[in-house]
Amino acid sequence: MKKVTRKVGKYEVGRTIGEGTFAKVKFAQNMETGESVAMKVMAKSTILKHKMVDQIKREISIMKIVRHPNIVMLHEVLANRTKIYIILEFVTGGELFDKIVHQGRLSENEARRYFQQLIDAVAHCHSKGVYHRDLKPENLLLDSVGNLKVSDFGLSALPQKVLSHQGYDGAAADVWSCGVILYVLMAGYLPFDEADLPTLYKKINAAEYTCPFWFSPGAKALIDKILDPNPKTDQYVAEQSENSESGP
Repeated sequence: MKKVTRKVGKYEVGRTIGEGTFAKVKFAQNMETGESVAMKVMAKSTILKHKMVDQIKREISIMKIVRHPNIVMLHEVLANRTKIYIILEFVTGGELFDKIVHQGRLSENEARRYFQQLIDAVAHCHSKGVYHRDLKPENLLLDSVGNLKVSDFGLSALPQKVLSHQGYDGAAADVWSCGVILYVLMAGYLPFDEADLPTLYKKINAAEYTCPFWFSPGAKALIDKILDPNPKTDQYVAEQSENSESGP
């Protein structure tokens, strides 16, 4: 019996490679070029039911703006009567988070390389007026040669940075998140980890954390600067991205 292949536009659709609350991600192949892609499939009924139309539009418009080697590329968006298909770069190396879980903490040199790629991507986003607001190891993917790719621009999660009486600053939150990610890469665990949110926020606002003994003085100084609850680092991302030797 001949196997039935499913097609969407010029793409042949294969197995499911990821599944979330509102979308499935399928492996697909461009039949014209042979290129592998990731196809994010969302039912229009689900989007309408959960009032996600504006969020999806925002995610698509943002991904069209932010084109960078360290950001997952949006190829195109397709739709039919019942579904929306977001065609993305297929990234094969898994999540950076999984690498830490299986391998443990990274060497300072390896952490520096990922941190620099992350800062480059974030600086590019900020130059376009885009603030990710959900930077975490689970949203950082690795390609086949180990380069970092920032993904998931669709969520405006709870801000990681709580700025007492100052409102919420997307740029500062992204920079702060980069500091937390650098800490996790080098330590293998989070700098702030409390079961109840009030205690967690209190520690974040007071910068109550300690660096492990294996952090170099340079790495510790950098993390202390980024996780400062009263930063004077408005140009920090730009400075870091301009100086490719910067980092821990």
